[in-house]
Amino acid sequence: MELTKELLLYPKHFGPNIRNLLREKLIYTVEGSCSGQHGFVVAVTDVVEIGKGRIREGGGLATFPIQYNAIVFRPFKGEVFDAIVTQVNKLGFFAQVGPLQVFVSKHMIPEDMVFDAQGALPAYVSQVSDQQPQRIAKDSEVRLRVIATRVDAAEIFAIGTIKDEYLGLLD
Repeated sequence: MELTKELLLYPKHFGPNIRNLLREKLIYTVEGSCSGQHGFVVAVTDVVEIGKGRIREGGGLATFPIQYNAIVFRPFKGEVFDAIVTQVNKLGFFAQVGPLQVFVSKHMIPEDMVFDAQGALPAYVSQVSDQQPQRIAKDSEVRLRVIATRVDAAEIFAIGTIKDEYLGLLD
């Protein structure tokens, strides 16, 4: 995706390597960041154009417009992800999908799974008698579907479910 960013540069950095410095500063500034409009910037793949800098009044700082291509991650409602469970409690569990944290409420977990706080790690355990019990605990891998997202200025939150077919604990 092609994006634009304006970078500020102090006068002490003006010199023959200014383009390389701007490229490095761009990568340091935007990789790993999140914007509500585009999602998480995973990696800068190419710097398309570094515009002419403009000196700002009063301080000597220069502003450079930069166009660049980046790989972005923006989750959408209905998307299915494989995730790692990071926290389990009686209200549900949290799972990590790259930079995105997804909450799965106990109401979005199949009814045959109940919360068990008795073991070494809190977990949701299946109660089906004819099968080996499945445990969703910290560090388990689950497949989930995003059912809602909320976008803030610098973060994206998601709510998921494992109630549908082909979702749940991955063996």
